[in-house]
Amino acid sequence: MPTIGVSVAIPSPYAELLQAKRASFGDPRAKSIPTHVTLLPPTEIEDSEVPAAVKHLESVAAEGHSFPMVLRGTGTFRPISPVVFVQVSGGLAECEILEKAVRQGPLQRDLDFYYHPHVTVAHHVTDESLERAFTELADFECRFEVTEFHLYEHGDDGVWRAVRSFSLNGG
Repeated sequence: MPTIGVSVAIPSPYAELLQAKRASFGDPRAKSIPTHVTLLPPTEIEDSEVPAAVKHLESVAAEGHSFPMVLRGTGTFRPISPVVFVQVSGGLAECEILEKAVRQGPLQRDLDFYYHPHVTVAHHVTDESLERAFTELADFECRFEVTEFHLYEHGDDGVWRAVRSFSLNGG
């Protein structure tokens, strides 16, 4: 049974910069998780459900519109979860709308936490590394246009790979 996810990919050169930073903080998953903003967290589905999921995502994309995204500064989910992230400060509402649309129909599922768009830069690392991530990226800022989102599949080797992109209608 495949494990899938749906995300907005962070474009170059920001993706590589943030992934390198994540690795520098000692995050063991840095090289296996592309830099992204999650729309659907890891979700197991039956092989037979994949076509319906793809059709659903095509519909979501057709009804969506491109939008500007701004990533700025850091935040954390501590003490609830040992995570430091770069904040989505522009495009937040658009991500929330997309996430809600994606998590319907064949991809309907409950979440463990309320949806909060972000870009993880440190997870399951020491407290010192979490503090370093929080401090080193506090002044980080980038802007780009979101014109698509991606369906990812978690490989047997533990690496997440984009298997399909969905262009937003307005993009």
